Amino acid sequence: MSLADLPTLNATLNSISAVLLLLGYINIRRGERERHKRFMVAALITSTLFLISYLIYHYYVGSVPYPYHDWTRPVYFTILIPHVLLAALMTPFIATIVWRAFKGDFSKHRKLARIVWPVWMFVSVSGVVIYLMLYVR
Repeated sequence: MSLADLPTLNATLNSISAVLLLLGYINIRRGERERHKRFMVAALITSTLFLISYLIYHYYVGSVPYPYHDWTRPVYFTILIPHVLLAALMTPFIATIVWRAFKGDFSKHRKLARIVWPVWMFVSVSGVVIYLMLYVR
């Protein structure tokens, strides 16, 4: 695997994270706590692997400018800006909900997860959209 393969790996990891997050949500709504836990831990692991790969790629490559100057440019930045801001902000919140679940404080876990889960899902899905717009067009 080369450095050039990392954006595709990152998009794949984001896609997997989104699917795992959705399965975790579905399972907690069904009352399947153990299955929910497994899916959410797997989502946490794939998101962590994504972050490591992302940081390695951008350490070596730097910022990748959007190459198109057409109608898609404002769409790209409309997706990119909240994606980046929310991705940076959510890390401590994810750590907090994981910690609360680990400690068995499920009422506080649930309360915060209702806010964090949709943001995490948005970041995962928008990351894939950004990849498609930047690398696959």
